[in-house]
Amino acid sequence: MNESLSILHLILNASFVVQLVMLMLIAASIGSWIVIVQRGRLLSATQKDLLHFEERFWSGIDLNDLYRECQQQSYTSAGENVFMAGLKEFGKMRQQNTLDPDAVMAGVQRAMRVAITRETESLDNHLPLLATIGSTSPYVGLFGTVWGIMHSFHGLASVKQATIATVAPGISEALVATAMGLLAAIPAVIFYNRYVEKTDKLHSGLVTFADEFSSLLYRQAHKMHQTSIRTTAGAEVK
Repeated sequence: MNESLSILHLILNASFVVQLVMLMLIAASIGSWIVIVQRGRLLSATQKDLLHFEERFWSGIDLNDLYRECQQQSYTSAGENVFMAGLKEFGKMRQQNTLDPDAVMAGVQRAMRVAITRETESLDNHLPLLATIGSTSPYVGLFGTVWGIMHSFHGLASVKQATIATVAPGISEALVATAMGLLAAIPAVIFYNRYVEKTDKLHSGLVTFADEFSSLLYRQAHKMHQTSIRTTAGAEVK
């Protein structure tokens, strides 16, 4: 308790510039924790929704029925958005009487890549703020420390005899800024690295799903193409 009060006393008695630096670091720390909590919930929910959707997708349900279910939902997950983008483009290509499987799949894969990019950008949102806080906070705190030490030594000019008791309070006040900078930076760096890793895994999961889905649609498109060829050949024979 005495240590807390002494630290508070040091903060309150610091110079204006050092107090301003400390206020900036407190605001940065609060902002980083808001992002940490919000991004953590979003990434966990996205991962859970992706696993649930893949289980539903591979359960044998008709793709058109699954598409209609996704359309009726008020919220669609990342996997559902990629699935809907691919199947929607597949339907458009069929309506345009595009029977070449390669041409069909080129359009489908392009649509799913766009959907994956949008979902990844949504997951990456606000993560640069954590990187900025993690990289700059120690330097901001160091600036406060240097300024506080300069202010402390400047005050010694009016003192005839400098002692440890005279210098120590000013230096202690200045060092608090460095400590606050580290307290703001360390959690930001740790969670930034963790969330970047999670985002990369989710991106890889979406890409893998898109490749598997593309294989299913390619087989269907190839089957439709062969059926069309046989129908055309039969009509020519008649």
